[in-house]
Amino acid sequence: MGEDLIAERLSTALARPTDLALHELAALSRESRGLVGELGLVALQGWQRLSESRGRGRGSIDIAVLFTDLVGFSDWALASGDELAVTLLGEVSEAIEPPILERRGEIVKRLGDGLMAAFRDAQTAVEAAFDARERAALIELDGYRPRLRTGIHLGRPRKVGGDYLGVDVNIAARLLEAARPGEVLVSDRTLHALDVTTVTARRRRFSAMGVPADLTAYVVERSQLPAGTRADAGLRTPPHRA
Repeated sequence: MGEDLIAERLSTALARPTDLALHELAALSRESRGLVGELGLVALQGWQRLSESRGRGRGSIDIAVLFTDLVGFSDWALASGDELAVTLLGEVSEAIEPPILERRGEIVKRLGDGLMAAFRDAQTAVEAAFDARERAALIELDGYRPRLRTGIHLGRPRKVGGDYLGVDVNIAARLLEAARPGEVLVSDRTLHALDVTTVTARRRRFSAMGVPADLTAYVVERSQLPAGTRADAGLRTPPHRA
């Protein structure tokens, strides 16, 4: 995979006006914890809530939104240099994208050392996340082994062009930020949609700006449960209604 293709992929995340606005607001909030940065995010979240309360900003079907990135990549890339970093990103891309595409997932955009994808159901999103994590773990370059982390939320984001917008996207992104190295962190609504017997779940304390206060997060792993057992059997937390 050539450097030009990698560069094109890395720039995709900031190609659209909506992404640019969100990116600048997020950067402003990180770099300046003052009133301006906070007001920007508050205004964005207020706009999302107002739009959704009026029937705008929401899609008509459930979509599982998946975000993933590499833990510790930035520090390693600074030490190892651009050439090795580009090579690693190419190898990671070749490892994690096939599990998504094979399950008819849509790669919405590539975000540097991560990506955003969309699936028509939660189960295929989680299965893709497991396979992507395992394939990425086989890579090693200059002493660095990629540790993939993933956040998944099942909601009804609004599709605008080739992108998805809304609170449901924000929830998935916040889950990613809260995930630890190697973890697949999902919302309660995602967990309760997993009817096939392939996962076990462990509850995780979770709160974040722009996320419903009653949302619960779970770390999910592969399991071998008896046929017909729900992945959320025994959990008393009611499904979150996004």
